Amino acid sequence: MADFETIRSVSGARASQIDEGLKAHMNKVYGTMSVGMIITALAAWAISGLATTTDPALAVGQMQNGTMLTGLGATIYTSPLRWVIMLAPLAMIFGFGAVMRRSTAQAAQLFFYVFATLIGVSLSSIFIFYTTFSITQTFLVTSIAFAGLSLWGYTTKKDISGWGSFLIMGVIGLIVAIIVNYFLQSSGMTMIISMLGVLIFAGLTAYDTQNIKNMYVAHAHHGDSDWLDKSAIHGALSLYLDFLNMFSFLLMFMGNSE
Repeated sequence: MADFETIRSVSGARASQIDEGLKAHMNKVYGTMSVGMIITALAAWAISGLATTTDPALAVGQMQNGTMLTGLGATIYTSPLRWVIMLAPLAMIFGFGAVMRRSTAQAAQLFFYVFATLIGVSLSSIFIFYTTFSITQTFLVTSIAFAGLSLWGYTTKKDISGWGSFLIMGVIGLIVAIIVNYFLQSSGMTMIISMLGVLIFAGLTAYDTQNIKNMYVAHAHHGDSDWLDKSAIHGALSLYLDFLNMFSFLLMFMGNSE
């Protein structure tokens, strides 16, 4: 009986330790993600300010909506370099796995922040095409929705791991639809894509949150601190992408054009 009580006491203490570690882990995930979002927002805002001008004497080019561009703006938005800026973050996503395996947690974190900066540069044109009010409004709506979905994913007792394959198939279908609509330029299809994008990444927000939690619990028993630190950065990247994509699709749906 005494041995049983001892085992139960040790098990309870271990469970409590894992629970505390999980809270700290999730705080690090959300903290790293938040810093990444701040970096992206600041980079987008700063670049858009440097890339546009209201002084015709300083303008060296124009966007289709008549916005006058500085030399930097013409380089980023109208030269072939724009393709490099758009595709560089995608290349970094594919390289993130190699960085996670071969680098330290600090290097992986720095890699994530560089990635967030490049995303900000590539997203800077939203300040040209949408009003500042609609961008702010969409960001607040996205933040509220993200917080609710992530909280649900963390607290629900329902196993939603089966959503993963379905949601990934949805993302692939969404990419194909976006490519097709790039040539069709259908406003109706754009509306459908934006609504489906919001739904898919809303589901991924809940799914990724639960997955981060489950992965931590599964590996916490081994006490691999380096893996746990890298896992927090990987989780931050997943939630960052969920938030960013949900914001982008909501902006297509809610945003008011300049």
